[in-house]
Amino acid sequence: MDLFSYLVSGLNVASELALPGLIALDPGGAPAIDVTIRAGDVPTALDEAEISGVNWQIAPDRFLFEVPGVVRILLTGGREILFALQDGSSIDEAAIFISSTGFGILLHQRGRIVLHASAVRVRDSAVLFCGPSGAGKSTLAAALVDAGYDLVTDDFCGISVHADGTPWVEPDGRQLKLWQNSIDRLSLTERVAAPVRPAIQKYYVEPRAATAAALPLSAIYVLREARPPHAPGIERPNIVDGGLMVRNNAYRPVMVRRMAQADLYFQAAATISQRAGVFTLTREMTFTQMPVVMDWLEAHWRELGLLERAA
Repeated sequence: MDLFSYLVSGLNVASELALPGLIALDPGGAPAIDVTIRAGDVPTALDEAEISGVNWQIAPDRFLFEVPGVVRILLTGGREILFALQDGSSIDEAAIFISSTGFGILLHQRGRIVLHASAVRVRDSAVLFCGPSGAGKSTLAAALVDAGYDLVTDDFCGISVHADGTPWVEPDGRQLKLWQNSIDRLSLTERVAAPVRPAIQKYYVEPRAATAAALPLSAIYVLREARPPHAPGIERPNIVDGGLMVRNNAYRPVMVRRMAQADLYFQAAATISQRAGVFTLTREMTFTQMPVVMDWLEAHWRELGLLERAA
């Protein structure tokens, strides 16, 4: 069987099914495989389950979850994703959950810090934009990529803290996910790929440029809308609040607690807040303000030494 090859958060993935939103690699040139995705017999329950929820169970080295009426998925050791379709469901629909929730949990299994964030490359480092769904992470990243910055990742971001305490961002061969309104206002129509879901006006968009290199993390911006008492602009919270902001933007935060990783996230959040800057980026949620926001960011990057100062 021919396998699809992908790069997901720095991991080389071999998959039996095409994954939406991921940019396929040349199978012949792929290095050693880190993760395999295949169809198989997935149990309905784990005999050694230590903790469980409505549609998921956790056992040592394994995580089982079900999307009712769509797919049942078993993740083992951060190395394998085994899936079984439910009666009447389509493989395309199942692939959506495998490429999103499945990988988010798999990265948790591998001890990664996983944030709900998009990231771009600024010279030789990565800057992240965090926030809940609808905060504008992907739209801001798309605007920056169109202005000449490479995309590092979209939607979720895997971070590894090296032995010397430096947080590194792993690259992700993933397309942007943008609403039709953002696509129209950013003039990205010619790079639109497949819809994220048939019933909604949200689409995968090919980035103009992306990087495949792991990069040290230089700054995290927590996005929020300008409304009282928050005034527009960029501010740096104290180190405690910065660490809490990082931890609160974990991908699937409930799973952080359920998988006993709260201490890991607390330590990593403190390290990231101390070694890389954590900032709030408060702006009006209008496209007319996008050039202003990008000017703020570039000015801030010059202050941080990420860009050269203007002569």
